[in-house]
Amino acid sequence: QGQLVESGGGLVPPGGSLKLSCAISGFTFGYFAIAWFRQAPGKEREGLAWIKTNDGSTSYSNPVLGRFTISRDKAKNTAYLQMDDLKPEDTAVYYCAITYSLPVGMSPQMYDYWGQGTRVTVSS
Repeated sequence: QGQLVESGGGLVPPGGSLKLSCAISGFTFGYFAIAWFRQAPGKEREGLAWIKTNDGSTSYSNPVLGRFTISRDKAKNTAYLQMDDLKPEDTAVYYCAITYSLPVGMSPQMYDYWGQGTRVTVSS
């Protein structure tokens, strides 16, 4: 059985940076994209960014565009989310996920397998 394991969360002051990792193992190759999501208390899970595995193309949601960067190391089978200029409203549990379906998008329903999440708190 495959798994996704997020790491890198923690407490950071406003304006700071964090880099999250998503280690992917045990899945057959062929998933179309890796995405990052977050869920704040009392809110729905929201898509932040995805990266396609065939060509490395990326897309970002408006709240994080220009501040977050998604990337992937194929050799390590790991995806990353570099988060800069963090704001208190970025506080949430962050999840990575993969999809074997097309088209690729930001909706959580499009994704098949999920990690357990890593908590990010932005506070002074």
